[in-house]
Amino acid sequence: MNVMKKSAFLFFMVLLAAAYAMPVAAQIKGDDIVGVWLNEDKDAHVKIENRDGKYYGNIIWLKEPIDEETGKPKLDDENPDPELQKRPVMGLELLTGFVFDGDDEWEDGDIYDPKSGKTYSCYMKFTDDTKDRLKVRGYIGISLIGRTTYWTRVK
Repeated sequence: MNVMKKSAFLFFMVLLAAAYAMPVAAQIKGDDIVGVWLNEDKDAHVKIENRDGKYYGNIIWLKEPIDEETGKPKLDDENPDPELQKRPVMGLELLTGFVFDGDDEWEDGDIYDPKSGKTYSCYMKFTDDTKDRLKVRGYIGISLIGRTTYWTRVK
């Protein structure tokens, strides 16, 4: 083998070895987020679903669904709108209008916090390859100003 052929062969072998040495990243699809999630406070399950290409999440379980004082289902009593204060927390839509960015993040959505009655811009992404832990970042204006919470997939 002449020097040119040896160099080309060696270059090809190095590329091949490098390709095999690289870890294979798990390909994320938009619907990977679909399912039931336990919030960080462990007091609610949120079911995320795809509705016409956008992702929404509703409360489907509460650790304490009944208001101790009234003996009736908990209401959205922190909401600034008096009419919405009459609606039950169970079934409440917390996540609205998320779009998968085609890579690793669900963005352009909003998250409603029934504990404060406030709605925030939000994005979500997995924290690891298992797709069982979700970073949920609510913010005002830019994502630097906000709060992050971590949800765990319910199996």
